[in-house]
This record gives sequence, structure tokens and C-alpha cells, in this order.
Amino acid sequence: MHDEQLQKQKEIIADLGVQAHIDAAAEVERRVDFLARYLTEHHGRTYVLGISGGVDSATAGRLAQLAVERIRAQGGEASFIAMRLPHGAQADEDDAQRALAFIRPDRVVTVDIAPASEAMLAALGNHLGTDDPGERDFIFGNIKSRQRMVAQYALAGATGGVVVGTDHGGEAVMGFFTKYGDSGYDIAPLAHLNKRQVRALASELGAPDSTAQKQATADLEDLAPQKPDEEAFGCSYDEIDDFLEGKEIGQDAFDKIVTAYTRTMHKRRMPAEPPR
Repeated sequence: MHDEQLQKQKEIIADLGVQAHIDAAAEVERRVDFLARYLTEHHGRTYVLGISGGVDSATAGRLAQLAVERIRAQGGEASFIAMRLPHGAQADEDDAQRALAFIRPDRVVTVDIAPASEAMLAALGNHLGTDDPGERDFIFGNIKSRQRMVAQYALAGATGGVVVGTDHGGEAVMGFFTKYGDSGYDIAPLAHLNKRQVRALASELGAPDSTAQKQATADLEDLAPQKPDEEAFGCSYDEIDDFLEGKEIGQDAFDKIVTAYTRTMHKRRMPAEPPR
């Protein structure tokens, strides 16, 4: 690897705060404590999180549930609301139910986002300027992601809640999230972890292997249901995780990661403003 490439890799790792090695048990404790202290200090009453069935939301959900239980054990009042936000029927609903069984949330709320999402797509109609099925499907996928956050914030607003996000270093470096969709949250308990570290926390928390090791998919595209994240990336999470741990990886994967990070920089920054 050239010196300039190594320097770029170090800059990206520093920006995302990923550590090459973690103690999963210590990280669980640190993040539960962080969540408990935050809700208490900000006078919140609930944590709210959409549960998809994947490892990220399952891990963040269990951390949030443990945090509110800790608050209650200390005499406070707090609860965790797990939201199921399917678009109609979800193909991997069994995985979502397994995740809920693992999390053991205080409350489960299910909201079908299909009517609202489809109404928005219909209202946009020809204004989208494309009849290409793939382009419209991509746009619709982002509408669905944003609609899920509308629902979560509505419930959080009604319950004195704080919306929990599932973003971590592996997704962040690739910009693999919808701006003002699943990137819209109040607190990020998985920040500074890569994907294999999230899986390690899930296992430490007692998640079944079917949840901890589940293949990651955003599942936003109707024309490509259950499409693996790695297929969209063009490289594997193992390669991304190795990159974020400072290891040397193949040139093709390196280039794809750096290109994605650079192209999606706007997603990880506050809105642009004119100079003062």
C-alpha cells in the first residue's frame, strides 16, 4: 500500500472513531451506561427504535432495553418501545420476531408504512421525471426509509421519547443509509463499531446466531427484495471491517471504500452553510 493510501485510510478510521480491538463485554456495559445516563439527563421517558430483524437494530434494541431497566432499578421511570415498521408483508418477518424475542422490549408497536409511502409516491407522480422502473424503485426505497422515521418521531414525540439509531462505522464509511431516513435519530449506541464488532456485541448480549450472523440487507428495493448490502457495495463487510481496523486489503476493495466514503461525505456532515 502506498504511503498516501495508508494516510487516507488512517484519516477515515480517525473520522469514524473505529478501534481495531474491543472488549465486547466492556463495550456492552459502556454503551448501556451511556444510554441510561443520556435518557436520565435529558429527562426522557422512552427510547424508540424500529426493529427490522437484522443484527444492528437487534443489538441497539437490546442495549436500549437494558438501559431503561437500569433506570427503573435506580428508581426512575423509563421504557423501551420497539417499533415494527413493515411495508405490507415483510419477507423475513420471522427474523424480526426472533429479534423481538431476544430484545424483550417493554412495548411493541406495529405500523404499516405502505399506505403513507405509496401515497407519497403517487402524489409525486410524473414530477419525478423518470419512468425507469429501477430509478423509481430506488426513489421509493428512500421514501420508505424516511417514512419509517416519520413514524418513530411521531411516537417519540407522544411519549417523551428519544429515537435510537443503528448506524455504525461499517455503514457510515460506505454512506449506506438514507439521508434524513435511517440517518435521522437522536442517539447512536453503535457508533465507532464496525460490523463484526456489532456482531460481537450481539453475541455477548446473548443473541441467537441466526440474528447475530444474519446477512445484512436494507431491503428497500421492491425489484430486488432482500438484496444483500455487500452486493450493493461491491465488496464484503469483512473487507470493510479490515479496512476500518487498519489492515491491508485488496486494491479493488480499497478503492471502492474510499470512493464511497468520499462520494457520501455530505451524508455525514451538517447541512452546508455560507461562510460567516
